Amino acid sequence: MSCGCKTSGDSSHSCGTKSANGCGSVDTCGNSYKLSVFDWLSNVNNPSKSQTDFVEVRFKNDRKFFYKNVHHLPLHIGSVVTVESSPGHDIGVVSLTGELVKIQMKKKHVSEDNPLKIYRLSNQKDIEVWHESRGKEEAVKIQARKISYALNLDMKITDVEFQGDGAKVTFYYTSDSRVDFRQLIKEYASAFRTKIDMKQIGFRQEAAKVGGIGSCGRELCCSTWLTDFRSVNTNAARYQQLSINPQKLAGQCGKLKCCLNYELDSYLDALSDFPSSSTTIDTVNGKAFCIKIDVFKKRMWFAYVDRSMAWYDLDVQDVKKLISQNKKGEKAPPLEELRNQHDIPVKSVDLIQENNMDRFEKKNRNSGKNQNRKKPNGPKNNPNQKSEQKAAGTPQRKNTPEKKPQNAKSQAQPQNAKPQNQQAKKFKKKPQPKRDDNA
Repeated sequence: MSCGCKTSGDSSHSCGTKSANGCGSVDTCGNSYKLSVFDWLSNVNNPSKSQTDFVEVRFKNDRKFFYKNVHHLPLHIGSVVTVESSPGHDIGVVSLTGELVKIQMKKKHVSEDNPLKIYRLSNQKDIEVWHESRGKEEAVKIQARKISYALNLDMKITDVEFQGDGAKVTFYYTSDSRVDFRQLIKEYASAFRTKIDMKQIGFRQEAAKVGGIGSCGRELCCSTWLTDFRSVNTNAARYQQLSINPQKLAGQCGKLKCCLNYELDSYLDALSDFPSSSTTIDTVNGKAFCIKIDVFKKRMWFAYVDRSMAWYDLDVQDVKKLISQNKKGEKAPPLEELRNQHDIPVKSVDLIQENNMDRFEKKNRNSGKNQNRKKPNGPKNNPNQKSEQKAAGTPQRKNTPEKKPQNAKSQAQPQNAKPQNQQAKKFKKKPQPKRDDNA
């Protein structure tokens, strides 16, 4: 049995939540768990006839393990299988098959001796019991937190996971110190009537199980692809010239972000060409010490001991030359001269017009259309005439006629005078009615 959306194992399909657009069988979908994998060898034929009998089975959140297909069942990514467990059996979803399983087992140092077995493909009864157990997990977690709070234990119940047959329940908790939960297990056993298993996890493992969105806008690395949690310290931030701000450097788990180690090697390679940040230069104007380093531009900022407010940026090669002069017993020239030699003014081009205040205003698009209309008749511009004017030194005049004021005529005429061109209106006389003498 596999996911109802028939896209299990497809990297371009996401069945993360139950919704109108999502997968309706999110509990049985091979792509609806954290740490999803993509079998890039699925379309490649195996050159050897012998195929591996091991498959990778995933359970709730990021829990995975490898099982042996002893009965040679036709398994594929997304198949729901019943596997061996202690006690009873568990139900999971096949997440990887083929030759990639051997690579993963070698990477995680899993031995092929005495492996756990796959019993069968899960039937309808197994899946119903599994779904019923999964449905009780949220209520059990809330009740377990209340019991631990009543016992005044310094711990936090992060997640609860039922076994596929409901014979065992595992509580994942976080704590800063050792917790004596002997009384807690008794309370849990009497309340839930099943076998209790307690597992302590770290804060990073808690963030991986819960999941979330990081400050970069993407899903957390620990819940999508990161499995090995390496130690991160503040030196990684110092090498990358980052401000030591705990609020910005801390992730959702409260620890330093794992992504601080991603580009650390590249920064260390680039800093190998830089002199030490504690370098001092003995110049004519006094000693100067390093304040700041720009890894990308390969520049270093120096300031005098007496005038620490004025900074001078120098190229790395120039700094090395100054250091070699000091080793020979010579004093370096002033930093002002070195800065002026290499300062090249760079004109900034405002491509997107951020500094233009009227960039959102509608400009007059018809401003250039009236320029091509007929100009008033005037003397044509002769090139010979222009050359003669230049030779004589006389100022050139434009051929455009002077504009006369429009109100000149109106001022000369009296107010009651009528315009000359306007003619008086003629009214036709109506004929008088004829008199009838016979009346």
